[in-house]
Amino acid sequence: TWGFGQRYVKYDLMGREIFNRRLPESYSDYSHAFDNAQNGHSFLRVASSDYRRPDGKRVHTVRDVIVEIDQNGGVVDDFRLFDILDPYRSNVVQAMDQGAVCLNIDESKSGQTLSAEDLAKMDANGQFGDIAGTGPGRNWAHVNSVDYDPTDDAIIISSRHQGIVKIGRDKKVKWILASPEGWKKGWAEKVLTPVDHNGKPIKCENSKCEGSFDWSWTQHTAWRIDSKSNKDVLYLSVFDNGDARGMEQPPLPDMKYSRAVIYKIDQKKMTVEQIWEVGKELGHPYFSPVTGLTKYMEDTDTMMVYWSTAGLGASPEKKGNKLGRLNPHICEYKWGETTPVVDIVLWDTFGYQAFPINLEKAFTLN
Repeated sequence: TWGFGQRYVKYDLMGREIFNRRLPESYSDYSHAFDNAQNGHSFLRVASSDYRRPDGKRVHTVRDVIVEIDQNGGVVDDFRLFDILDPYRSNVVQAMDQGAVCLNIDESKSGQTLSAEDLAKMDANGQFGDIAGTGPGRNWAHVNSVDYDPTDDAIIISSRHQGIVKIGRDKKVKWILASPEGWKKGWAEKVLTPVDHNGKPIKCENSKCEGSFDWSWTQHTAWRIDSKSNKDVLYLSVFDNGDARGMEQPPLPDMKYSRAVIYKIDQKKMTVEQIWEVGKELGHPYFSPVTGLTKYMEDTDTMMVYWSTAGLGASPEKKGNKLGRLNPHICEYKWGETTPVVDIVLWDTFGYQAFPINLEKAFTLN
């Protein structure tokens, strides 16, 4: 299953079409996330095609709506994030590298960030569209993954420009995995408290924490590890791209790095423990400013990591190559280990996501 623009589709591995549907009326611009949930429904990351803002302006929203559909394509529910979260929280948006926002790669803006004055000008000039900014009608949320939790009928979203958030069927926020900076009353109380392996709170200040714990930054694929989780304790795999880490741009671009991370979340105590990471020691050669994936493979008890845009933005090797030479890595790690048992390197190409398909299982006839 995948989607593109105003359509979403399902094919079998022989290339035979099972369905090819338009998005339901009033929704638009599918991209990034298509979660086939345990309840038989699917969750698509879309936008609202006609939204009236509090100031009376009618806009097309950007990457901030999740629609739930049944097997026949009927709308069951939707999650309108501009009504659930704070679309005007600007901390991460202001700290991001404007040269690499999703796939809008613009070398001329590399290292540049937004100011409060820049955001105010967008409102004054009526600028809307797929641009990094705040408020409905701009790319304030940029949701890039959705995952359903059947234990409490909730969804977990990765919002590249806000953080990782769990939202219940009642449209209330259950918890937020992100830096506490910028969250107003009503959301601030939902931010998880980092703890060590003994459950002791970790001291954090100005978006930086003691020890090895770190939040994820402009991340992708925040997915629940179903077989290791229960209704109280949730294991979450995340690809931490690493831009705007610590709410800032580093002094030198090559100080940036990406990580694959596993968090253990105690949903009763509202705490989060970082139990595994890989990537910090690999440094800038594996840095992936956009896209990427971290996925648990249950049949092999391994972690799959796709460093999707490693090399992007590196020094050009030939005239006219403004983005540098891409060299994505597809790696597999045994549970708890940080040395890969598989490391496949691709050259001069990349994809949004990559993960194994068990062909024997897929083609077994019942």
